[in-house]
Amino acid sequence: MSEETKNVQENEEVKTPATETTTEAAPAAPAEETATAVAEEAATTETATPAVEETTEFDWEEFESGSKGFTKEKFAQLEQMYADTLNSSVEHEVVTGKVVAMTDREAIIDINSKSEGVISLNEFRYNQDLKVGDDVEVLVDKQEDKNGQLVLSHRKARSIQAWDRVNGAFENEEIVTGYVKCRTKGGMIVDVFGLEAFLPGSQIDVKPIRDYDIYVDKTMEFKIVKINHEFKNVVVSHKALIEADLEEQKREIIGKLEKGQVLEGVVKNITSYGVFIDLGGVDGLIHITDLSWSRINHPSEVLELDQKLNVVILDFDEAKTRIQLGLKQLQAHPWDALDAELKVGDKITGKVVVIADYGAFVEVLPGVEGLIHVSEMSWSTHLRSAQDFVKVGEEVEAVILTLDREERKMSLGMKQLSPDPWTDITTKYPETSSHKGTVRNFTNFGVFVELEEGIDGLIHISDLSWTKKVKHPSEFTTIGAELEVIVLEIDVENRRLSLGHKQIGENPWENYEAVFEVGSVHTGTVKDVFDKGANIFFDTFGIEGFAPLRHIQKADNSNLKEGENTEFKVIEFSKEAKRIVVSHTQINRDVTAGEKAEKAAEDAKLKKSAKANMAKINSSADRSTLGDIDALAQLKADMEEEENKGK
Repeated sequence: MSEETKNVQENEEVKTPATETTTEAAPAAPAEETATAVAEEAATTETATPAVEETTEFDWEEFESGSKGFTKEKFAQLEQMYADTLNSSVEHEVVTGKVVAMTDREAIIDINSKSEGVISLNEFRYNQDLKVGDDVEVLVDKQEDKNGQLVLSHRKARSIQAWDRVNGAFENEEIVTGYVKCRTKGGMIVDVFGLEAFLPGSQIDVKPIRDYDIYVDKTMEFKIVKINHEFKNVVVSHKALIEADLEEQKREIIGKLEKGQVLEGVVKNITSYGVFIDLGGVDGLIHITDLSWSRINHPSEVLELDQKLNVVILDFDEAKTRIQLGLKQLQAHPWDALDAELKVGDKITGKVVVIADYGAFVEVLPGVEGLIHVSEMSWSTHLRSAQDFVKVGEEVEAVILTLDREERKMSLGMKQLSPDPWTDITTKYPETSSHKGTVRNFTNFGVFVELEEGIDGLIHISDLSWTKKVKHPSEFTTIGAELEVIVLEIDVENRRLSLGHKQIGENPWENYEAVFEVGSVHTGTVKDVFDKGANIFFDTFGIEGFAPLRHIQKADNSNLKEGENTEFKVIEFSKEAKRIVVSHTQINRDVTAGEKAEKAAEDAKLKKSAKANMAKINSSADRSTLGDIDALAQLKADMEEEENKGK
């Protein structure tokens, strides 16, 4: 029962006792007696009422506040004590409050004000462990809204102090708690002190993350690793905390390691060069070459993620906390299982596993390989690529050439399975015999021609043609072309065969000597012009000559150009050196000299005729008439003019 209710009841009791007593004491009586009693009661009531008004005054303030029994001094003292226990909150000020109650959607916060504030639990999503009794920072948004309610905000309070807290945590290398809000490109968005920070995918954990979504809506500890003050960007890392813890564990674990020790681990990551194994706080690497005695292309062929296995410690570096592990070392070496009776010269069958430029590796047994060098694939001395003979995965038969069990090395040969074609070379290809071959390769000095598999011969560039001047074999023939050749020389010991192509036909220089005698003139075409002169091709005979630079000058003092067709005079011929030297300039000089001689002969003839005419005129001067004299004078003048022209 409240104090107000008690006071009202007590006042009512003060007013009614006399009436109640009178009523209880009155016995049943006739009407006359009743009337008399009523009159007496009325008189008594009228007499008692003034006495109550004199002793009791009703206090409405006391009635409303329920403070009956308190003097004004005590009530003022009570108000002061109540005011002293309350905080004088100021709007837009950040204060600390206590969670006094929670519902499914809201938290009731007491900041020691006249009333509590209500904040939505959405503002505490980062703190999933919020409970009654926790202290939280809030911003006094409004002291009273239209309903007289205190309005608080936790999100705004965090935002106001977030940047200062983030910078302080970064400078002091403090561990902060953040709420993972969502995924983003390359990582996650984390709420730290109310600010959105970026958590790169590589900084979530020390092991690769395959499912990022499992971290969303989680609260985790982070270390602030980078701050951009200009754009207010914050980068955090959870991995840094793990690494810091693991570093000490690594040193402790490595300190107990020994070479040859076998440990159990879990496959943590697979790369193209090896597999990382988690040894329980420290990682080790199994290089791809230490996974299996057999050759593998990728570690995933042997192991898979999260697989448990035993590994052996091959080596470790305490300073760099690196551990080198092995898996194949837990098994016996395949070379130990190789047939003890196997020896050089035996035939074996294997599978080609790797092809290199210099040869092919053949797996005889799992983990036991032999090398077939490209020179041992064919009897041909013309080396080709190993891919021309074998393919990866192909089963091949070979002969053991060398076998070193201690070094675990084996060399094989394929060509030894067929007869050596050089065994009866002198019988099959005697000197001066003619054959057809295929052009296989060019060099600057000649052409390699294959007569059959394993037998190649060289045609020197000088033995390609009797007449053409070949600078490079590619000007004369092409790879794969068929050529007729004659065997010039055989070197069985060094497996060398000298061939000739021009010797198929007769030497035309025996006939050219009569045709291209010195002084003869022939029509030719300028093939090419260079610093020292030009090569002249005489199409009629299919032969080339050479014209020195000073002998390609034309009548107008300009030089001949490539492609011009004109006459040339032979000025030198050598059958032994197969050399013809010609000149176009000499023809121009001969023409000029001939013209001069012809002109001189004509002038001498005219001069002789003029003298005869003058003598005739002089002998008949006496018999001439006047008209004859005029005619003779004109004739004389004409002769003199003609003579002057001749001069």
